[in-house]
Amino acid sequence: MYDNMVFLNKTSSSFPLFFRAGVSFILSICIALFFYKVIIFWNQKKNRIGEQIRDLGLTGQKEKEGTPTMGGIIIIVSTLIPTIFFSILSNIYVIILIITTLWMGGLGFIDDYIKIKYNKHGLSAILKILGQIILGIFIGSTMYFHKNITTISCKNLCVKPPYSVAVEKKHGFKTTFPIIRNEFDYADILCLHNEKWKKYTWIIFIPIVIFFITSLSNGANLTDGIDGLTAGVSSIILGTLSLFSLISSNKIFSSYFHFIYIPYIGEIVIFSFSFLGSLIGFLWFNSYPAQIFMGDTGSLTIGGIIATLAIITRKELILPILCGIFFIENISVIVQVFYFRFSKKKYGIGKRIFLMAPLHHHFQKIGYHESKIVNRFFIIQMMLSMVVLILLIL
Repeated sequence: MYDNMVFLNKTSSSFPLFFRAGVSFILSICIALFFYKVIIFWNQKKNRIGEQIRDLGLTGQKEKEGTPTMGGIIIIVSTLIPTIFFSILSNIYVIILIITTLWMGGLGFIDDYIKIKYNKHGLSAILKILGQIILGIFIGSTMYFHKNITTISCKNLCVKPPYSVAVEKKHGFKTTFPIIRNEFDYADILCLHNEKWKKYTWIIFIPIVIFFITSLSNGANLTDGIDGLTAGVSSIILGTLSLFSLISSNKIFSSYFHFIYIPYIGEIVIFSFSFLGSLIGFLWFNSYPAQIFMGDTGSLTIGGIIATLAIITRKELILPILCGIFFIENISVIVQVFYFRFSKKKYGIGKRIFLMAPLHHHFQKIGYHESKIVNRFFIIQMMLSMVVLILLIL
């Protein structure tokens, strides 16, 4: 078995990156379309994994009762199979992404299983957040301390050979900060106080990683309330991050666009394209009216992977803009809950800012059809992706 895996990895490395990425993309779509069709047909006969819809007073929600859930399992499977066959599995970035997928997928699967078999509430919020924090600690520690994770400043790159080989890996962690300066080192924050504190940069970096992992995974989870919304928005975000990874993996492109060059990062393009293909395959059956739902197995995984890809490509600081929809959905719930509790404590009656949170349900309550909401969110996400691209190349 081990010899076969070594052979596959050697064979994969001999093919051009774009070829492997393209084949992975097509294969993941085919796998997803096939298995979703099988699951939908099986559930129509057995009705074993039908979604139990909570009564939120929304138009058309009862028609969704019994729609098969846990479609996120196929998203994971159709992502990992092409990745295993066409990427170099010894690459540290690929390892991080596979672990992220399995960990968040497992966390979401447990939550979905409890909802189907025992109660509608699923896994407690504390346990979910704990699982996300553990993953954040792992990713942050690996990114900061692993010896093979290095960068080369765009300032040290030459457009023409010979290229600089001055790899930067001491204390600190370089990332991208748009507009003000394209390169930013977390160590600079500590150096403002004391130069010797630079070696403790991980104390700042790891909590930031945890914040983005938890925020995006929960944001994607909250956004998954309308047919096709999370999958469509995530596909646009993923396409943007895939472009960034392609640029960062090439010395010439990195120099031209003033990106940080990241050695060995090209292999994550295989994973990104596989993941994108699996989301498109899911969206085929999840667009209105949905024939399958992703469940927490899919939504938690999607948020975790997007955050991890951004951290790997050193673009995590642009996530509040790029993933603005996920963050706004998160904020709408937080604001709604806090204002309700505050008004109840102060006035004796709980008041709400939105008709319903997350935000997409507010628009449903106003009277917008969910297809219109989804399409407009897609347009907003395209605009956000363009804004990020402009900010990074200024």
